[in-house]
Amino acid sequence: MKMAANLVEEITSKVAALPSEQQREVLQMVESLLQRAASGSNGRPRRSLKGDLAHLGSSVTDKDIQEARREMWRGYMGEDFNE
Repeated sequence: MKMAANLVEEITSKVAALPSEQQREVLQMVESLLQRAASGSNGRPRRSLKGDLAHLGSSVTDKDIQEARREMWRGYMGEDFNE
C-alpha cells in the first residue's frame, strides 16, 4: 500500500500548490468521480435492455414467459409441471 500512500501525497501536494478556485474545481471533480464509482457507472447513462432490443420489433407477453418457465423447469419438476 506504500505506492498508494505516495500517490495520495503527490496529489495532495499538487492540489495544495493550486489557487483556491482551482482547488474547488479539483474537489468537484473528485466528488463527481466518487459518485460515479458509487453508482457503478463508467460515466455513461445506463441504457435499458428493453430499449436496446426495441429495433427487433418483438415483444414478450406473460404467456411467453409462462411457457418458457414451463419448458425450463419441465425436466427438473417432471413432465406434469404446470403453473
